[in-house]
Amino acid sequence: MRRALLVVNAKSRSGEAAAKQIREELEGRGFAVTPLDCDTPDKTSALIAREGPAYDVIVVGGGDGSMNAAARGVVDAGRPLGLVPTGTANDLARTLDIPADIPEACRIIAEGEVRQIDLGEVNGRLFFNVASIGLSAELAKSLTSEIKQRFGKLGYLITALKVLARARPFRVRIRSADRTCRALTLQVAIGNGRYYGGGNVIEQDAEIDDGRLDLYSLEFSRAWRLALMLRSFRAGEHGAWSEVRAMSGHEFEIRTRRPRSVNADGEIVTKTPATFRLLPRAISVIAPPKQPPSEAD
Repeated sequence: MRRALLVVNAKSRSGEAAAKQIREELEGRGFAVTPLDCDTPDKTSALIAREGPAYDVIVVGGGDGSMNAAARGVVDAGRPLGLVPTGTANDLARTLDIPADIPEACRIIAEGEVRQIDLGEVNGRLFFNVASIGLSAELAKSLTSEIKQRFGKLGYLITALKVLARARPFRVRIRSADRTCRALTLQVAIGNGRYYGGGNVIEQDAEIDDGRLDLYSLEFSRAWRLALMLRSFRAGEHGAWSEVRAMSGHEFEIRTRRPRSVNADGEIVTKTPATFRLLPRAISVIAPPKQPPSEAD
């Protein structure tokens, strides 16, 4: 019988009910399940690192913030991560083709394959999907747990409109291995995975195991211009716009005139100056078999 350590934020919008269902589904598939009692996200990684080595898989139920909170502990425990996406955006699960359906996600944990994927790191803090400075960081600061619980996905839209209304560009210096540039920008984002922001694509051929980070900088002064680019962001083709700087690499250093918050997977984790690094194949996850590209691709 395989042993699973189950980590679910029972204080989240539907956490208690989700934890019960996940446990029942896993036990029905032959797992011995032990829930991890964790009061706050800040303690999650330390508890996983301590308890995780005794288990065959560490199962985390929640959204991208919950996955981020568990990342360091899963790496330190040296056990594969099983995802059950019960959050709002679920971009890591989307990248790995894991559906937001508890029975199906648990089936994948039982029958899927272990994959090694990359992680991003900013000032020592890990991220799966994207880390950013500017609009997304302001959104993360403004989007409280109360708004999420009350409005769900609608809360993102309400908060985003408020953030856009007061957005102003800021000066930034971006340094990579081969060049340094300065810009006036509304946002700089560095992606490790494929999806972010509820299904936007960081770059059209980005994958979470491609061995690179993808950066973009929104270098226009009016936030309303984003509305014209929405389709491009959904497809990862925003780099074709002249106002969007696109770069790829293994490490970036970002400096701003004053310290600015850095958002990683929906959580504020540090401030600028910030160094972003790629950690190739740094964590194991359980996912469906990776599909080879089709001839049309």
